[in-house]
Amino acid sequence: MTDSTRTDGDTWTITTSVGFTALLVAAARAVENERPDALAHDPYARVFLEAAGDPRAIALADAGDGAGNPMAATRHLGVRTRFFDEFVLRAVDAGVRQVVILAAGLDSRAYRLDLPAATVVYELDQPQVLAFKEDALAARGATPVAGLRHVPVDLRDDWPVALRASGFDGAAPTAWLVEGLLPYLPAAAQSLLFERIVEHSAPGSRVAVEGQNGPLDLAGFRAITEKYSQPGNPLGDFDVTSLFVADEDRADPAEFLTAHGWRVERAGNPVELGRGYGVEDTVPADAEVLSASIGYFTAELPAG
Repeated sequence: MTDSTRTDGDTWTITTSVGFTALLVAAARAVENERPDALAHDPYARVFLEAAGDPRAIALADAGDGAGNPMAATRHLGVRTRFFDEFVLRAVDAGVRQVVILAAGLDSRAYRLDLPAATVVYELDQPQVLAFKEDALAARGATPVAGLRHVPVDLRDDWPVALRASGFDGAAPTAWLVEGLLPYLPAAAQSLLFERIVEHSAPGSRVAVEGQNGPLDLAGFRAITEKYSQPGNPLGDFDVTSLFVADEDRADPAEFLTAHGWRVERAGNPVELGRGYGVEDTVPADAEVLSASIGYFTAELPAG
């Protein structure tokens, strides 16, 4: 399998390293968007695939739910997208007008969700990823439904400085999204990420997180990836697990937030979350045990 091992300070484009995973997620959202029973709609997902022109991502989307690799299984990403979509919509319904998407990748919520015009969405990611997204959407004449500010920054660096320089108001409630990010961060960087979220959150702020129920089972993910990496698989020999950082001493962000006065509500693992949406096939049967290591939760800092 192709080894894309990480290094300190590494960067990427939309077709390399961690950037390529954003393109794969867009492919999964394209599949979900085209399902008659779609849990989430993203009309821009195909736009990104066409703009990137990567044959692996296009083949994955064209294969639909027939793609054999559970690491590329599309339905659980539909479930994940629905979870974070609903989180954002609940936040703005409650009056939050600041949304921060950490490691935004090819997120298109500023374009596709029904957001109040006064909402400002801050998207943080690598400069080349954000530039690709902006160009792809502009070429199609797409315009955001709310305020959108790109913050080109590496989340391993001092990203709050860049966020504040983009107009972020630390005195206003914020909705933070931590989606598809944590496995790619070292344990220390993850802890610092949540420390910074707490430090920059006014009362009434909220956060939605895709995290781990215990240590990352890197060996388990790698074994099932190798099992399904057969000839004809749209991803070929791409090994997403080589991009993960499997630090065993990773702190539980839900416990950290609770200790800092946030009210945490756990939403379950992908299978449990999917069943709540009426989906019984969120992941392939032989990946259910492994998927139980993934957990979703939201948390809110009480207003007073």
